[in-house]
Amino acid sequence: MTGTPIVYGASWCPDVRRSRALLDGRGIAYEYVDVEASEQADAAVRVLQDGARRIPTIVWPDGGHLVEPSDEELAAYLDR
Repeated sequence: MTGTPIVYGASWCPDVRRSRALLDGRGIAYEYVDVEASEQADAAVRVLQDGARRIPTIVWPDGGHLVEPSDEELAAYLDR
């Protein structure tokens, strides 16, 4: 993978912790942005989701994104 994905999340969210653990376990470098600490991050996530704010939202360097992916969906994206 070329470039660094961005993981938008919040520290209290178990789904965010799970996705980050999968990325960490695979040695995937990423930028983590807390949507509760950044109005810009919150707005970016809402644009991708037509006003919603579901986390984690993972934005890939190729412009694709995943919203609340299961471990299986995230692994499949990484393995493609």
